[in-house]
Amino acid sequence: MARLPKVLASALALSVPAGVSAQAAPQAEWSIAIHGGAGTLSRDAMTPAREAEYTAALQAALDAGAAVLRDGGEAQDAVVAVVTLLEDDPLFNAGRGAVLTWEGGVSLDASFMRGDTRAAGAAAGLAHVRHPILLARAIMEDGRHVFLSGEGAEEFAADQGLERAETEWFITPRRRDSLEQFRAAQDDPQVTFNEDAEHRYGTVGAVARDVRGNLAAGTSTGGTTGKRWGRIGDSPVIGAGTYADNRACAVSATGTGEYFLRAGVAQGICALMRLSGMGPQEAADQLIVEVGDMGGDGGVIVVSAQGEAAFSFNTSGMYRGRADSNGLNEVAIFTDSPPVDPPMQAAAEH
Repeated sequence: MARLPKVLASALALSVPAGVSAQAAPQAEWSIAIHGGAGTLSRDAMTPAREAEYTAALQAALDAGAAVLRDGGEAQDAVVAVVTLLEDDPLFNAGRGAVLTWEGGVSLDASFMRGDTRAAGAAAGLAHVRHPILLARAIMEDGRHVFLSGEGAEEFAADQGLERAETEWFITPRRRDSLEQFRAAQDDPQVTFNEDAEHRYGTVGAVARDVRGNLAAGTSTGGTTGKRWGRIGDSPVIGAGTYADNRACAVSATGTGEYFLRAGVAQGICALMRLSGMGPQEAADQLIVEVGDMGGDGGVIVVSAQGEAAFSFNTSGMYRGRADSNGLNEVAIFTDSPPVDPPMQAAAEH
């Protein structure tokens, strides 16, 4: 880990998307940021066709959330619009296309929070709920509990009439192959399993501010390839992987969950902003440095109470996008990815 600080400094310097001015931008009436995970993404391993596929998926999800906000909809509805699309997209590690457990099944987690009341809901260990983010929201709206898991969470989902899917629906050939490689690497030290190449941090999430000034955040994931013993990471944990507070910001995280849990990343960013007056970029960078110092990697998306959207990550890439009422519209993958060009921005607005 001796070279970690240098890696962090380089990645964080590049984590501010192109187009961010040194001058403060005018406050946005609405704003949204999304992610599809962070990891050691190599341009050499990413074909132009594959990059175009990811970029199109991110833009479609961003457009779905922006459309809700542009029409005066609520932040929490915009978050759901984004995350449900990404949960159905096998490119990402959430819902359909989630990574597989050691036993070859799926174990899905999600969390949801609104910033005005700080109501929250979360679920873990799901195998039959098509959209875990909808279950997390339903738990929040029911209000009796915040966090449900396993069979109890599945039972609650059925009581709420949420759509069910058989386990096989979630599993893709790509994830089966990845699990086989992972198992082989555990059995034979000579076999290398490059999990980063399989985009293990494909967790998805969204944060939004609506025209009423309300914030919301949501995160959904399949966890890590080959996870065992009911392992749960940060994604369904309020305060670690997801947090929203109208007094400060909304946050969704992706990365090595054990470290994000220990650092309390999502709530930590909001606390720094609320209590010290930091902006979203500075606060996010500080928590990601803290994660890196402990040995973890990953990233966050943040939207402030004023509508400023920021990204921070200590990896070579993060699938990400942001849009706001001032006309901003950009998606990117690598640390040096350019924003969407003006013609695409114009198309996205209509």
